[in-house]
Amino acid sequence: MVSLTSVDFPWLSLLVLMLPLGALLTAMMPAKEARWAALTTALLTLGVTLVILAGFDSQQIGFQFVEKTAWMPSLGIAYFMGVDGLSVLFLPFTALLFVGVILASWNAIRTMPRLYFALLLVLECTMMGIFTSLDTMLFFLFWEMTLLPLFFLISLWGSGANRRYAGVKYSLFMLAGGLPILLGFVLLALHNSTGMSFSYPELLQGSRSKEIQVAVFFLLLVGFGVKIPLFPLHTWLPVVAQEGPATTVALLTGLKVGAYGLLRFGLPLVPEAALEFRWVLVGLGMIGVLYGAVAALSQTSLRRMLAFSSLSHVGLVVLGIAAFSPQGIQGAVFQLLNFTLIAGGLFLLTGFLHQRTGSTELLSLGGVAKSMPVLASLFFFLGLASIGMPATSGFPAEFLLIVSVLETHTGAGLVVLFVVILGAAYFLNFYRKAFLGEARHDIIRDAPDLKQRELGVLLLMGILVLVFGFYPQGMLNITETSSQYWVSLMLPTGSP
Repeated sequence: MVSLTSVDFPWLSLLVLMLPLGALLTAMMPAKEARWAALTTALLTLGVTLVILAGFDSQQIGFQFVEKTAWMPSLGIAYFMGVDGLSVLFLPFTALLFVGVILASWNAIRTMPRLYFALLLVLECTMMGIFTSLDTMLFFLFWEMTLLPLFFLISLWGSGANRRYAGVKYSLFMLAGGLPILLGFVLLALHNSTGMSFSYPELLQGSRSKEIQVAVFFLLLVGFGVKIPLFPLHTWLPVVAQEGPATTVALLTGLKVGAYGLLRFGLPLVPEAALEFRWVLVGLGMIGVLYGAVAALSQTSLRRMLAFSSLSHVGLVVLGIAAFSPQGIQGAVFQLLNFTLIAGGLFLLTGFLHQRTGSTELLSLGGVAKSMPVLASLFFFLGLASIGMPATSGFPAEFLLIVSVLETHTGAGLVVLFVVILGAAYFLNFYRKAFLGEARHDIIRDAPDLKQRELGVLLLMGILVLVFGFYPQGMLNITETSSQYWVSLMLPTGSP
């Protein structure tokens, strides 16, 4: 049985409820004060997540800080929340990224700032709900609620001429992806051996026929695959990366909730089907890793290059999950957390560059390092972390993933090793052309470097990248027990 540990104070409810209240307050404040209200709410949220992390027992199997209240008892649906070693670290990392996004948007948002900052807090609420929900319908509610703020953030504050098209395309893709997730959850509840239930722990203990497992496996794979995104369901990503605001793209690339959904729900609830069809996961992961790297190599836009790089890296995460080993799961979670710091930080820096130069196209750049040396240095450092440079947090995560893939799928592991070289090639080649050499345009020669506010949040992200690069065990200790339990669900005793 999955152990459930509750606490006297509802920390998770506080975490989820204070954000919409802060959003309401932000929307009612004068424009100048709205940003301060949003930042205060985000910092308080970060504080609550750190309290939760401090009280978390990493040696305990199961869920902690559990809260459960009947919601629709006739349908077996409850307000059911909790965290384990696979989800607890996402809370402070998510909160930190939102603080960074708010600070990065401080003076950049001049149109409807109250609505913009309020929507950010609503989006943060939905993300926190995704990482803490233990009822599949509650999870689906938060999952679908991300659409509203993201549609308006992309459509109203995007930097491209086709931002409204990008917002509509993203929303249609996510709505289409939500339908198979809903159908999969309903099938799980209706065919649960212990009775109809949407409770994640109860569904884990129940059993289902092979036919139902196969149907649910592919439904959830498609639904979560849209959000991850997996090839060929990725076409919304480069469009949104090019047309949307860099801060919003930082959230989309930094918070891979689709991969989390696959890890949390898409596989453990249908272990027999997942084991039989894990070759599908391996195939999709290999294609994503290779296609993303090759596509990034040919880009002339910094935004699109980073978007395809993200596609390649998340393909490696899928391969690590498909290894069904503790090292693979720990590496996958580690890399997903890295996305928050590294991919999120790179897109924030891209946004700062766009604010100063008006473009992130290669033809409009060159010589950035001379006028903006701090920005260029931080971009180079985070870029090296993204390709797994030793002494950064990218190295232990990629090492765990590569080792786990080589042990279980040697061919896929060799492809990954080749793509590591491609990753260094597309990043260093683009960096050389965009940041080094002589400045080709006056706007770059006269551009100011990072401000203290901008520098502060990026330095904090960079320090964390170094800390977890030199001391990865601090993160691995938290995820170890839950990773081993996850593998035990997928590979019962005697399975290969």
